[in-house]
Amino acid sequence: MPPRSDAPDSPDFDCLVFIGRFQPPHLGHLAVIHEALKRARQVIVLVGSSWQARSLRNPWRFAERQAMLRSAFDDEENARLAVVPLLDALYNNDVWVRDVQRKVRDIARPLGVRLPRIGLIGASRGQSSYYLSLFPQWESVSVPLVEGISASQIRERLFRSASSAGDYLSTGASHDLPPGVVETLRGFCQGEGYRQLIEEQGLLDQYRSAWAQAPYPPIFVTVNAVVVQSGHVLLVRRTAAPGKGLYALPGGFINPHERLLDACLRELRERVRLKVPEPVLKGSLRGQRLFDEPHRSWRGRTLAEAFYFALRPEQQLPRLKPVQGGDHARWVALADLDPESLFEDHFFIIQDFLGLPADFGGT
Repeated sequence: MPPRSDAPDSPDFDCLVFIGRFQPPHLGHLAVIHEALKRARQVIVLVGSSWQARSLRNPWRFAERQAMLRSAFDDEENARLAVVPLLDALYNNDVWVRDVQRKVRDIARPLGVRLPRIGLIGASRGQSSYYLSLFPQWESVSVPLVEGISASQIRERLFRSASSAGDYLSTGASHDLPPGVVETLRGFCQGEGYRQLIEEQGLLDQYRSAWAQAPYPPIFVTVNAVVVQSGHVLLVRRTAAPGKGLYALPGGFINPHERLLDACLRELRERVRLKVPEPVLKGSLRGQRLFDEPHRSWRGRTLAEAFYFALRPEQQLPRLKPVQGGDHARWVALADLDPESLFEDHFFIIQDFLGLPADFGGT
């Protein structure tokens, strides 16, 4: 793509900030970024939901989305674009706001402007009005929404089936996506990650059909155990979809006639075979909390009550007895926790109880 010189001579802003998930980047996103490039010396694109495991809601990792975004711009434009990963903090807005502020400060400070003029740009009727309430120190710039383009509808077309994805990428995608993104998605649809997501979409469709006749959308209640000892947390490795191969907190659905704590202790006893007496576990309980982010689970609206057990430090970690045909349990050092390897919002549940840092990989 040949370079062109359309950098503003006297820009309105030193930096404009655009926050999104870009799953995937589409022409509506590009319209916002092009407007930002016209009005600012530099544009900072913060890519949310970075460092998360692949899922139907977040199919593409940060590096893939970064490459797709940059493929839509020429060299001069890319030189003024900073495309930066942003980790979610689902249950702590203050942590998320601090991370955004730090990333913007570190990029904007070297511009040579003592007090850089920074704005927050987004599509009208998008999320920019919500973001503005979190960043009152920045001005707001609204760009008209590109009608008829929806990232969620694009994902549905891609993951409904391999044949529907092929038809969409061959005929309709050019109305929604820039050419470089279409080519990237064609390659992605040939890989193992895509096949696993297609399998998960099939399971989700079966799951939804079982509740299709319910008078209202179901709300599920689950429990999870955050068991920590000597700098390690107890996790299970999932052996089946959804999330096959990912680590998860021990837990599951409650039975109709049990209390939440009893359900959590049952899961530890039956699914993990944790060799810690129940009175010791109850005596180690340090907190419980409800986690209710609306999109936290692939099943639909699912509430999770999590219990935090802080076991007394010992030289040896408690033994785990393998369960025939079940998920594989293991102790994982806190320093080795990787958000991309954890199921659903389980990293954020651990983070919320233990106060783990939000930064991964810097800018």
